[in-house]
Amino acid sequence: MISRLISTILLSLLCSASALAKEQPGDYAVQLPLSLSGEGPWYRLDVPMALHFAARYGDLRDLRVFNAEAQALAYALVAGQGESRDSQQEQAVKWFPLYAEQGDNAASPSLRVQRSTSGTLIELLDEPDAAAKPALLRGWLLDASAMDEPLVRLQLDWSGAQDGFQRFSIEASDDLQDWQSWGSGQLARLSFDGERVEQRQVELPGLKARYVRLLWQSPQQAPQLTAASLLSQRSDSVPAPLVWSQPLAATRSPDGEYQWQLPLALPLERLHVELSQANSLAPIRVSGRHEAKGAWQSLAQGLLYRLPENGAEIRQDELLLPGWPVQQLRLQVDERGGGLGVEPPQIKVAVRATQLVFLQRGSPPYRLALGRAGAQSAALPLTTLIPGYEPQRLQQLGIAEAQLQAESLVQQEQAAAGESDWKRWGLWLVLLLGVGLLALMAVSLLRRPSAE
Repeated sequence: MISRLISTILLSLLCSASALAKEQPGDYAVQLPLSLSGEGPWYRLDVPMALHFAARYGDLRDLRVFNAEAQALAYALVAGQGESRDSQQEQAVKWFPLYAEQGDNAASPSLRVQRSTSGTLIELLDEPDAAAKPALLRGWLLDASAMDEPLVRLQLDWSGAQDGFQRFSIEASDDLQDWQSWGSGQLARLSFDGERVEQRQVELPGLKARYVRLLWQSPQQAPQLTAASLLSQRSDSVPAPLVWSQPLAATRSPDGEYQWQLPLALPLERLHVELSQANSLAPIRVSGRHEAKGAWQSLAQGLLYRLPENGAEIRQDELLLPGWPVQQLRLQVDERGGGLGVEPPQIKVAVRATQLVFLQRGSPPYRLALGRAGAQSAALPLTTLIPGYEPQRLQQLGIAEAQLQAESLVQQEQAAAGESDWKRWGLWLVLLLGVGLLALMAVSLLRRPSAE
């Protein structure tokens, strides 16, 4: 009987503690209503810097989405990524015939190259006994010296050859002396019953070269080219999207350094310094640290300026940062450049943009909650949240927007701090009372045999 009573009390205490410990919207310092538009059930939200500042952790592990039934919804966090964009340009090129002796298919034609400021002269040299042996069209030399980007495709047109396949080797050079093999290519032209099949394009390895040499393998006589063009490809790197803070005021130390305190440590990617005065020039050094008592680490150094040039104004007011988590920033200015003015400068900081994607379930209104100490991440991989996910699908999801008000954020954080403390103390009180009750019952059980 006593053991059953102990088990019942212990189970009740565990249930009470679990009820207090279970995540509820009220456990989070900030709760913001969400407005949804577009087609669901998945929605995406661009996380602004104000929400990064309101979180307890820089990786947003304490972020949740709740419905009207106080159920936490499944979600994923998607960090912005840089992109590589390719652009292609096709350009017609000049071609030069390459001859070899009859019966000497392996011989490479002789060339003489003369360069000057006006261009490059390519002369084909005849062998001494060329008159005795008829020359054979061995191949073609393409002049790609006007193209600066890697070559990815070759397109040819020809005449004077019978229908069939034309195979040739491809070589490249920058000086017409040393040649590098680029593999082989094949052209085709087939006709039958009024129909024609052509293969005029050959893929290239995507390398740079000033000259491309085509040497035919079979048949003995290479076809006469009527057109030749090369396709080049340029790759431009697009940096990852950033989200910026509002201007942050600085404090100035007695030794002339400027410092800023962020609400939490964030992986900063870029820094913008406001240059309020024209004709400003300031060599600076930026340092940061994760906590107040930590050592300063150098983040960046450079020259900031706001100067006139040709009737316009040029500015350099941003610095790239390494993306380390920092909560405090320090700016040291070399005053020999004139400084940053009388008033302490304002800065803006940027982190890599993050998108929240969640699965709608239950009844509206839906609320975004964050700002809970000790929270663990509940984010799913995006491929798990959206079965069969493909990257292009992200932009097709519905849009969610958080209704942000700076004053409301501050008030919610202050109110939640007191409520969180009360719940934490209440949980400890329940646990301590339970332990005390169990101890008293254990003592009672130990005394009963001796009394009997």
